[in-house]
Amino acid sequence: MLMVSLDSSQATPLVEQIVDAVRTQIDDRILRPGMKLPPIRKLAESQLVSRFTVVEAYDRLVALGYLRSRRGSGFYVAPRRERGEGRQQASTDRAVDVAWMMRQGLDDRPGLIKASAGWLPSDWLDGEGLRRHLRTLSRRPDVRLTSYGTAQGYLPLRQQLQVKLAEFGIGAAPHQIVLTEGATRALDILARHLVKPGDTVLVDDPGYFNFFGNLRLQGATLVGVPRNIDGPDVAQLEALLAHHKPKVFFTHSVLHNPTGANLSPGVAFRILQLAEKHDFLVIEDDTYADFHPHSTTRLANLDQLNRVIFVGSFSKTLSGSLRVGYLAARPDLAAELNDVKTLTALCSSEFNEQLVYQMLTDGHYRKYLDRLQGRLAQASDACLRMLERVGLEVYLEPKGGLFIWARPPGFEDVAEIASRAAEQDIMLAPGKVFRPQMQPSPWMRFNVAFATQPRVERFLSDALDTA
Repeated sequence: MLMVSLDSSQATPLVEQIVDAVRTQIDDRILRPGMKLPPIRKLAESQLVSRFTVVEAYDRLVALGYLRSRRGSGFYVAPRRERGEGRQQASTDRAVDVAWMMRQGLDDRPGLIKASAGWLPSDWLDGEGLRRHLRTLSRRPDVRLTSYGTAQGYLPLRQQLQVKLAEFGIGAAPHQIVLTEGATRALDILARHLVKPGDTVLVDDPGYFNFFGNLRLQGATLVGVPRNIDGPDVAQLEALLAHHKPKVFFTHSVLHNPTGANLSPGVAFRILQLAEKHDFLVIEDDTYADFHPHSTTRLANLDQLNRVIFVGSFSKTLSGSLRVGYLAARPDLAAELNDVKTLTALCSSEFNEQLVYQMLTDGHYRKYLDRLQGRLAQASDACLRMLERVGLEVYLEPKGGLFIWARPPGFEDVAEIASRAAEQDIMLAPGKVFRPQMQPSPWMRFNVAFATQPRVERFLSDALDTA
């Protein structure tokens, strides 16, 4: 028998209360497959709600696969099936698999600590500010809620990005900027256009593991350029260029993922000299730019988008759901890349782009970033102290951002530690996944916003004590 207790004083809408009650009782097997639910009118009268409330709740449950509707008969509990994805067995192989790492990062299971995630906790982001701007935007008569956007993206936002890039010292007119669904989509467009099956591509070692997977899907051969504290090892880069003759080098200059390091001016100049000499393009991923509290060296600043294509995003600072990113390139390349975007995705979300534009232009975003950078600095200090207490060696003390790169003493590979952490619902990213060929690594990436939870420190202490 269905048991529902509604409370109109709760913030949760009555429809959702009914849906949650029915789902819970089906999942707990209180309501069994084939059982008939109360008629709409009867449930509405017993709960003192409108028939429309019950109709909407039942319709949602049908869409979710919990109920089946029989014309003229009513609503019945659907046959039992496995609901949700369940937990996957952790293993050493799983702990170093790129796709598995991404799925773990997106897992919203209660109790999972994402100590190595690539983004901020949801409650660190400005959800209330987003809601306020959404309400304002939805009331504006010029907002096109039902139409496609333009191919290159919302022009006022591209004009505002011209201002933002100028603050970095990068000159880019609006026609040189293509808006995308986050930096991941921008990098995908670049890979599709610039990389052909069998091409050799240079990447950071260590570097952005999700994009490594994308390049492999394009059929590329990945060759890693070792990273130092001041950027790519230019001596190694020169040797690799002479041997492989690549067309493109994907790199990360500011708050490098995963080490947190920044590019030095000397290394930046040498990279651009080599790009000119060996005739290759440089893709500069600047996804974490807005977490850096000060001005710093960028390849696109020195090159002015001649051989450098610049990639940025607002997903990490505003919302992963908005998926607003961009790329900036010289005019001929921007036009070609926009064609790739149009052919593969038609357009990006103009509504999301209008929302980001509104938050950038009303002064809200800059004030929010100031608060966020301060909070990250405090979390970074706390995480550094925690890692020191458990005995891990830190690669460097970052000057902002999310990541600390650290290693335990005496380890050649920390994949087993990551596997054991997964068994305790702690997501740790071993250095192996950040390497182009998944080579063993003693390093791990820590996200300062997640990793200071006591469970993480207890696990690391126990893991090192028993090693």
